[in-house]
Amino acid sequence: MNDKPFSLACERNREPILTVLRAHFADRKRILEIGSGSGQHAVHFAQALPHLVWQTSDREENLAGIQLWLDEAALPNTPAPLVLDVGDGPRPPTFFDAVFSANTLHIMRWHEVEALFAALPAFTTHDAVLAIYGPFNFGSRYTSASNAAFDESLRQRAPHMGIRDFESVDALADRYGFALREDVAMPANNRLLIWRRHA
Repeated sequence: MNDKPFSLACERNREPILTVLRAHFADRKRILEIGSGSGQHAVHFAQALPHLVWQTSDREENLAGIQLWLDEAALPNTPAPLVLDVGDGPRPPTFFDAVFSANTLHIMRWHEVEALFAALPAFTTHDAVLAIYGPFNFGSRYTSASNAAFDESLRQRAPHMGIRDFESVDALADRYGFALREDVAMPANNRLLIWRRHA
């Protein structure tokens, strides 16, 4: 299927991400991936973690491409993708004990990032795990020259885009009941942040 969407970044980062998810998703059952993009991560992780139901989601215009990846892999644990627009759209119809999202926060508008975190309690279990991958600033400072250049390229594409400050995102997570459990340094100056929902 030559018309499948393809992300080289997904191919490069999927194994380092999987290594971390194996530990934090070992006791999970239903995962919601927010912003599944091409669908490559979903297929790779669902195949490697067959005990999970891996639910993809994205804006409606991206679902056809995701479905191509799911159809080709024909895995039993990847249901059809859901329409999910964090800024304005229906919430998932069921509960999930884990949520995963990769390379999304720096593309969303900040109010959409806020809306995403605000919505989490409505469709996650009391002990849900939240895993978010991507670049982050710490203390409002870039962690590398490449991240500074990437941030500049994002802002040239659209003024609302940009690398988010870890402290601001962590404060949002805490506001809605998620405590940071691990901050894992990843290749290419990215991070994989793991939170867990608490009472």
